[in-house]
Amino acid sequence: MKETFIDYVKKMQNYSEALSVIYWDMRTGAPRKGLPQRAEVIGTLSAELFALQTSEELGKILDQLENEELNFVTHRLFEEVKKHYNESKKIPANEFKAYTILKAKSEAAWEEAKEKSDYQIFLPYLKEVINYQKKFVQYWGIKNGSAYNTLLDKYEPDMTTNMLDQLFGELKTTIVPLVKAIQASPNKPDTSMLFEHFPKAGQHAASLELLEQLGYDFEAGRLDETVHPFMIGLNSGDIRVTTKYSESDFRSAIFGTIHECGHALYEQNIDPQLNGLPLSTGTSMGIHESQSLFYENFVGRNENFWKHNFSILQKHSPAQFGQVEIEDFLKAINFSEPSFIRIEADELTYPLHIMIRYEIEREIFNGDLQAEDLPRVWNDKYEEYLGIRPENDAQGVLQDMHWSDGSFGYFPSYALGFMYAAQWKHAMDKDIPNFDELCARGELAPILQWLTEKVHQYGALKKPNELILEGTGEPLSAKYLADYLHQKYTKLYQL
Repeated sequence: MKETFIDYVKKMQNYSEALSVIYWDMRTGAPRKGLPQRAEVIGTLSAELFALQTSEELGKILDQLENEELNFVTHRLFEEVKKHYNESKKIPANEFKAYTILKAKSEAAWEEAKEKSDYQIFLPYLKEVINYQKKFVQYWGIKNGSAYNTLLDKYEPDMTTNMLDQLFGELKTTIVPLVKAIQASPNKPDTSMLFEHFPKAGQHAASLELLEQLGYDFEAGRLDETVHPFMIGLNSGDIRVTTKYSESDFRSAIFGTIHECGHALYEQNIDPQLNGLPLSTGTSMGIHESQSLFYENFVGRNENFWKHNFSILQKHSPAQFGQVEIEDFLKAINFSEPSFIRIEADELTYPLHIMIRYEIEREIFNGDLQAEDLPRVWNDKYEEYLGIRPENDAQGVLQDMHWSDGSFGYFPSYALGFMYAAQWKHAMDKDIPNFDELCARGELAPILQWLTEKVHQYGALKKPNELILEGTGEPLSAKYLADYLHQKYTKLYQL
């Protein structure tokens, strides 16, 4: 029965991979006029996959495996498949297909709405997505007295609003005073060189060089352009990354590429025995985000990393960086200033963007916040937390695509990921005390090897709380991120 189970699961994964290829194509340049029919194709394939995931045959296989003695990998696979089976069985097949088609259309509507900065284009789709999510939560069951906890658990197992409120509260006590102190500090770096013209072709070439140095395997991946950067894992030998180019702000592409590379390195280094199984992926969105933020911030913003790599930028944009001193460049890329766009935010203010979204999502599902009110509430919170107010919808409530595909409960993973990353770095320093020297020489293999040993290889075999406890010796804490931010920005701004 074990072999039958494995074969069945791999069949489901094949459908999932086919859908992933279609999603990747839709988000990297598929003609807009073909999207409605493409949505129908997705709906059909998703319905077939859903039928496999909820079939009587699978139910019988799971029942027979219930009392069999399984090895560790098969047991974890059994747990994951059964959990998903039980959840999926609670959703009527016709509702699942309709929701899948809606999401595809919703993503297209979001892209148009963002391009035109018109929330009203997206609003009817978002309302439907929210209604479906609320209905599904009722099917799945309220977790620990909170509808939002049910959604959180899908992205970060066992996470609750109570835990988030505590972790975010602790972090906020460090960040908010720092933001205010920096705003009052006279020691502001010159950032003008960041916004000069950097040709798109040069950014692409620089991104490829940096990906190679970080350890990204191009024989198992590729780099493409998209509206919103993402990584997609089709299988262990096909882990693709995308980035967004802005010729007036190279950081979107360079740091976006490094960020997505962190995601990709995670999936490229999962134990090969898990290939073709749903365990061959990150164990949670928070752990996944810890890898992207580790590379983006602890490697990609490390001064020694740029002492080694600044010549790459000078080569590909000599007019912009040819006469710039490395010290001035380092101050510029690490400056802190409240901004509207999450993916372009500095390290210090970044978590505040997540807290805003978390509070909005929590009130949508635990409170009575309506979709019609989101732009106003969004703008009010940005003014309250960051002291700035978005001027239009694209700059505000439409900036991220996650709500278009129903990813409610996902956003907290970004801040949790930063906390995990800081804790990984603290533990890594004990084993790799020459971290800065390795960055300065461009020899990053030992860093990747450490992360592979502690995190990557396990894929979804271990849960987040197990990984962080075994890898660092303690449960997740906000302390290490708070300490990192305080030390870094106190020094940078001479506070």
